[in-house]
Amino acid sequence: MSAYKPDLSSLLSTPQDAEERALAARYAPILRFDAREPFLPLAAGYTLFRQSGPSPSFSRGRQVELTPADQPPASLAIEYAVWWDWDIGHLYELEHAWVFVDAEGRAVRGEASWHGGYHDMRHDGTLALEGDHLTIYSEPGKHAFAPIPAWFEERRRSKRSETSALAGASGVLLAPYIADAVQVTPLKNRLVHTYLSRHAFEPSWDFSQVFRFAPEMLVPWPALRDWMGARVNGCLDRLAREISPAGYRFLRIGHRGAAAHAPDNTLLGIRRAAELGADAVEYDVRWTADEQAVLSHDPYLVDADERAWPIRRSTLDELRAIDLGEGQRVPTFAEAIELCKDELVGAYVEIKDGAAIPTVIEMLRQQKATGHCIVASFRPDWLMALRQAAPRIATSVMFNAPDLDPVLLARSVQANFVHPCWERLPHPSALLTPEWVARVREAGLGIICWHEERPEEIAALRRAGVDGICSDAPELLT
Repeated sequence: MSAYKPDLSSLLSTPQDAEERALAARYAPILRFDAREPFLPLAAGYTLFRQSGPSPSFSRGRQVELTPADQPPASLAIEYAVWWDWDIGHLYELEHAWVFVDAEGRAVRGEASWHGGYHDMRHDGTLALEGDHLTIYSEPGKHAFAPIPAWFEERRRSKRSETSALAGASGVLLAPYIADAVQVTPLKNRLVHTYLSRHAFEPSWDFSQVFRFAPEMLVPWPALRDWMGARVNGCLDRLAREISPAGYRFLRIGHRGAAAHAPDNTLLGIRRAAELGADAVEYDVRWTADEQAVLSHDPYLVDADERAWPIRRSTLDELRAIDLGEGQRVPTFAEAIELCKDELVGAYVEIKDGAAIPTVIEMLRQQKATGHCIVASFRPDWLMALRQAAPRIATSVMFNAPDLDPVLLARSVQANFVHPCWERLPHPSALLTPEWVARVREAGLGIICWHEERPEEIAALRRAGVDGICSDAPELLT
């Protein structure tokens, strides 16, 4: 599939003040990219500050100060909101740079964005300048800015590569600028994941690709802001035309961790699923007598003496005394979600006891994992309770009956996904007819499928274009 490069003329032909654009061009930063970087900026929205004031484009809020007490004073600041269609992890990217100019026209300070924050771009007290242009480095794929490449070293050592294994995993980035203009659905996230997985790369860490803004790429910030929603929708429309369902990069979900390779619902199972290429890990959450959310599929655990310990009537310490195999003990939900975050895998959380829902929500928020989690259940009432308490957490409604109406069920609880559990049927994929899938898609819903280990069934599900497949052996899904 060819790269998507639609016409930018509607943005770049924006009427603007020639002198202000000339100022923005004179001080526009020079960006250094990895030699293998697939995505370069297409435009930048600029704002001129002749007095201190709030940034109009940095969504987390910041005050642009011309004369801070501990910095060289400036009479002018120029904010550049730099637009890419693509970050390697998601659709669209907006990073920022600020250049501060003194009364003599010299660039005396520089700042730039870094993973939601911003930093001074001096290194050892010195700005890297080429004439009036601040030179900064862009992180491969992710585009965060740094004064020197050494800033990227810690992130470079991540357990899973953001530019290859995690390419496209975040789908559509829904920031405040476009929230009213773009409706995100599971299918749209699937399209983005597919497109970006085809552009996965490993950085060379050779920052020899030099990017300079041409003056015509610079537009006033309001023009860029007003254009972004239509741009994102245009990208999504193009992907929908170009990518067939059989080509979707579906989510590979390790069932109960990696149940074919480790005791289920254990930390070891999560680690092995990550090692085997899972994008996410499914596990079951129950509630103990001492009000702890723990992982277990069954309502009881069995100890070495074959005595059953009902989870609802047992304490965490009592349950921890039971060896689940390979030295594994029952983990808390907090431990599991922290490990998922550390291993850079998502969580597909099945609620087995509604009493655990408040703790699940709290832990997801504490770990900042709400955007990398789907909460599922056979109990529609529990999903509705979760939706009302935490509307931003994606939910999936599970069901067994083949003749049940999935759309009506999902709509009744405002779920994002439907999850048929048909693994005990001889040929369950045959029930996912084109008509069934089309109706679910038309309702804006995603499709997660039962745990499957039969290669012919996995192949049929792939052809149907589902969003995710669970498996005890997640390596089969790759």
